[in-house]
Amino acid sequence: MATDPMAPGDDAPAGTPGTGEDICPDCSGTGKLNGGTCQNCSGTGKIIEGIGGG
Repeated sequence: MATDPMAPGDDAPAGTPGTGEDICPDCSGTGKLNGGTCQNCSGTGKIIEGIGGG
């Protein structure tokens, strides 16, 4: 089973229990930053973050 590569801003691979998709905080979901590709989300506009807490 192939998995999508993780972006630098991802906390974990997609589908990991306890995580969810969120809008990239660096580019506000556009995938672009400072005239180029957002490096935090690798241009997707989305990151995988841990959910929940204590």
